[in-house]
Amino acid sequence: MKRFACFVLLVISWAANASAYSVGFDQVQLYTDSDRPLKASVWYPSQTTFPTEKIAENAAFLGTDVVRVGTPMLGEFPLVVISHGYRGNWRNENWLATRLVQDGYIVAALDHPGTTTFDHSSQAAAQWWQRAGDLSRLLDWLLNESYLLPNIDANNVTAIGHSLGGWTVMLLAGAQFDRDQLKQECSLKASPRVCGLMAELGLDQPQIGEPNDSLQDERIKRVVSLDLGLARSLSRQSLRALTSPTLILAADVDIGDLPQAEESGFLAQYIPKNNRQYIVYPDAAHFSFMQLCKPGAIEMIEEEEPGDGIVCKDGNERSRDELHQVIYQDIMHFLKKS
Repeated sequence: MKRFACFVLLVISWAANASAYSVGFDQVQLYTDSDRPLKASVWYPSQTTFPTEKIAENAAFLGTDVVRVGTPMLGEFPLVVISHGYRGNWRNENWLATRLVQDGYIVAALDHPGTTTFDHSSQAAAQWWQRAGDLSRLLDWLLNESYLLPNIDANNVTAIGHSLGGWTVMLLAGAQFDRDQLKQECSLKASPRVCGLMAELGLDQPQIGEPNDSLQDERIKRVVSLDLGLARSLSRQSLRALTSPTLILAADVDIGDLPQAEESGFLAQYIPKNNRQYIVYPDAAHFSFMQLCKPGAIEMIEEEEPGDGIVCKDGNERSRDELHQVIYQDIMHFLKKS
């Protein structure tokens, strides 16, 4: 009987994988004539199934198999745009993008100038509002000019962000930055990981060109925050006024001074309950939302840059792969429900 049950599970697993879309992948340079060019990565359901190649893989991290510049699948698909964390890059959520495409989504991500792994420009980083603008400009291209335009359901757009990317997508949902509130919060509890970045991110004082209005992009119908930071800089009033469905996912293993109760929990406290869902993973850490690490990655990273091995550390109960399974299920349930 047990052998028969295992056979059934294998058949179900095979059927699920067989029905998954092939993942096409492309990278484009956008707005090259502007003072803020963008490098965008796009994943999409592909008619072409081979040859495949591995992307977003290096000595420390696992990548995924894609068909580079495959022929897009006919039909319309929901769109997801992704914002990486501080000094992160498009590779960090490649695992999530790949799975979403296999389930019938088009996904796009970019490297935010000034706050990405490959660009630490302090001048660009201080223009804090530009991150939200990057995603809006990416949407402009996707929904008006891209070759994927016929394949995108423009009425079904989601924004997902990790860490500082979570803060970014909350701005797109209509949350507004409140400098006075952040200063007050930091005077009460000065977290180095959050308050220590105020000057570098242009949050300590008004910046040239800083907008006074909301950065909300109404094309985005829902947002997902993956263990965001800087939540206490978002005005309580603007959070109370949010109407976009919001999924707040939080890591309960504190990496030092980024307690989720003061970050993701802050969002959950003020966003109306009928518009948000709040899930805390007791055995996930802040970087559990990033790509899978290879065996020995922590030691290798530590040797190269002491302290950075933390990006491969999770809780002790489940592996990062197991956490990804649960995280993905929660995201998919939210996307389908909302």
